[in-house]
This record gives sequence, C-alpha cells and structure tokens, in this order.
Amino acid sequence: MSGAMRELVVELGARRYPIRIGVGLLADVAPWRALLPGRHVLVVSDEHVAPLYLDRVSAGLHDRTFSSLVLPAGEARKTLDSAAQIFAALAELQASRDACVIALGGGVIGDLAGFAAACWMRGIAFVQMPTTLLAMVDSSVGGKTGVDLPQGKNLVGAFHQPRAVIADTATLATLPDRELRAGFAEVVKYGALGDAGFFAWLERNADALLARDAGPLAEAIARCCAQKAAIVARDETERGERALLNFGHTFGHALETTCGYGKLLHGEAVAIGMYLAARLSARSGMSTDADSVHMRDLLARFGLPTAIPAGTDPGAVLAAMRLDKKNASGRLRLILWRGVGRAEIADNVDEAAIHGVLAA
Repeated sequence: MSGAMRELVVELGARRYPIRIGVGLLADVAPWRALLPGRHVLVVSDEHVAPLYLDRVSAGLHDRTFSSLVLPAGEARKTLDSAAQIFAALAELQASRDACVIALGGGVIGDLAGFAAACWMRGIAFVQMPTTLLAMVDSSVGGKTGVDLPQGKNLVGAFHQPRAVIADTATLATLPDRELRAGFAEVVKYGALGDAGFFAWLERNADALLARDAGPLAEAIARCCAQKAAIVARDETERGERALLNFGHTFGHALETTCGYGKLLHGEAVAIGMYLAARLSARSGMSTDADSVHMRDLLARFGLPTAIPAGTDPGAVLAAMRLDKKNASGRLRLILWRGVGRAEIADNVDEAAIHGVLAA
C-alpha cells in the first residue's frame, strides 16, 4: 500500500483531535509520541495483533515508562473482567493522572482500552491505533467506549474522546478476508444513512476495495471518518443526530447477543441489521422494496450476509432489542430510512412489524 498521509480533525468546541490515515504511521513514531501527555504508557492489544505490531509501537516508547497487556481476541472478551485486567496493569505500572493508554487493535480493544482510560483516576488520555477496517472507519472515532454484558452489547460504557486516532492502513494487509468484508458493512452504512453519492461510489469501486487497492481504501476510510467527525462535532453524546450512526445496529446488536458473542462478526450483524431496517422501512411505507434490494445487492457485492442465522428465535432477538440504548420510556426507537442516503430516527416502532420482518 502507498499514498500520502491524510489528516482530519474532530472538533468539539475548544477540544480537538486528529485522525491520521496513511501507510507506515505506527513506525513513524515522532508524530504520535509527541501526543503522549506524561511518562506512563500502557499499550493494550490482543493475541492476534500483538505479534504483528506491538514491537513497532513499543520501539517508540523507549523514553517512557511503559508496559503492555495482551488480551485474548474476540467480542466474547469485551467484558468487565477484561477491563479489570487493564486496571490491574495500570496499577502495576503505577500510572498517574497524566498516563496514557494506547489501544492497538480492532474495535474490541479500542472499546475496552478506551473504557478503562475513562475510568482510571476518573479519566486519563488514550490513543486509538486501529488495525481493522471496521475500527478505522467507525469505532475508533467519536469517543464511544464500553463493555458487553450477557444481556446486551455496550450496556456499560462512557463517552471518552481519544487524544488521537492513528490509522496505519498497512495493517489491513494482514487482516483476514472475513474481517475485511465485515468492515465494509460500516463503510456501506455511511453511504446508506446520509451520502447517496458515496453509496454509488462504493458500487463502482467494490472490486478494487475488496482487492485492497490502496487508493480506494484510503478514500473510503477518509470519507467515512469525515462524515462521522462532522456528526460527532454536532452531537457528541448522542442526544439527536448521532443516533443515525446506529443504522442497522439495533437489529445487529440484538443478533450478536442472541446468537452468542463471536458467532457473528460485528460487521456481519450490522449488514443483516441494515437489510432488516430497510425491509422494515418498506413495510412501514417509508421506502420501497426496490430500496431494500438496492441495499441487499451492495452488501452481497462485499460478501456480507443479509439473512438472520438459521434457527434464530425472532422473539429472543426482539427481547434483546428492548434493551437497546436508543429506546426511551420503554418504546422501541430504531434508525430507518427513506431510501439510500436518507436515514432518520423512528420513534415508537411497532413491535409486531419488527417481529414480522425477523420471522419472514
């Protein structure tokens, strides 16, 4: 992969932080090392990523007091117990309030490390170094952190913005094909919810993106990050517009919970969820069946599923959806659409219609 480094900025009033996208950014240590506030640094990674990239990051910390924690990989490990391991590592490091946590990995590591940073001494700095496509375009940006419970995803968490996002696109070369495809679900989401032109661009460039062509990949990552940065700047703590970024996620999170964490990758669950949201929108008269087919066909181009796994109980999925964080006063609140690029928040959605879409 090659190409110039791109930099975007997330602006939150007086606060701001960079998103840097490019090849070789982990090894280019001077720019990101300058962002670390104090002497203590804890690098959190997982068993898949650490053998590939931990040494590269550690080399940039020779002048700091640092340690690393390597956790088992997978969504099933995004738990309070794993967060407790990070707290123990910070205590062992004697990390002070000017310490920094570096999240080196995918979305699970980013969420876990960010949550621990939000809690340690009531909040210390952290830097996101995403190594998956999904994390680069979505979970590393915006400050959502958290852990899962058996009852649902991300039910325990905090808004805690990173000090920077360092997206080294060279790490995508080692990403398994299934993980890459799962990441494209979040990429498609950005076109679906608010950018019909980007959706069409994805249709034209799907083959190049799946082939890991550096130029289109960098373009897709930058466009997704720019859209998310703009939304987060307007609605940091999801009081309104930011909820649109959950398009497909109410169904998706419920499927992950019902099927068992790790059975479906997050992106796969979101892909199914977006198609279900499109079908529910058509059933509700907000969009057309042709819009749903449009969504299904693009997801299929990226090798993503659109049907719930065989044997999944629609009632159990609906029960899990009732615990979604967007709901208010016991009423289901979903993100639906009026066709490509026109997502909107739908309040008090009829449960019978949701059950019908799940059971169809």
